[in-house]
Amino acid sequence: MRVSVAAAGLPGRYAAALFDLAVSGKALDRTAEDLAKLQAALSESADLRALTEAPQIARKDAGVVVAQLGQGFGLSDLSMKFLGVLAANGRLAALPAIIRQFDVMLGAHNNTLSANVTAAQSLSAKQKKALEAKLKSRTGRDMAVDVTVDPSILGGLIVRIGSEQIDSSVKTRLERLGQQMKGL
Repeated sequence: MRVSVAAAGLPGRYAAALFDLAVSGKALDRTAEDLAKLQAALSESADLRALTEAPQIARKDAGVVVAQLGQGFGLSDLSMKFLGVLAANGRLAALPAIIRQFDVMLGAHNNTLSANVTAAQSLSAKQKKALEAKLKSRTGRDMAVDVTVDPSILGGLIVRIGSEQIDSSVKTRLERLGQQMKGL
């Protein structure tokens, strides 16, 4: 089953291949869980990011480390083989983009939109649920919210849904106020 979302570039092609394999193997939910584990590990571990981004690490060595990592996380065979292919092809640096593309495809498959939200501080589970509900009422579709913390926005949120952006950050409001005051 080919997903109808356009696969953007190399990460999109890898994500589409993984998505198709997961659907045909009836392992879509498990593969999504595995990728969420990997995304969390990439977010939390500078060493793992360095491993995936370092071109000087031999593909064979990267493959061994990735296999051990996958076993440690209890990843499925499909996810383990996929990581092996990425390592063998020298494409581990594309893993975060592949995961994002896979999530978009999964959302389209489940009729769910993805929203990338930037907040000044992390959101509680209750705040995230309220935001998802608000965005669902706006779009009419279920929402999957991915929150990134950026203290430089000072407060408020920046919400991106596809090509639409809603910027209610304090930083932007202050910049607008500064521009208006220059015109006085």
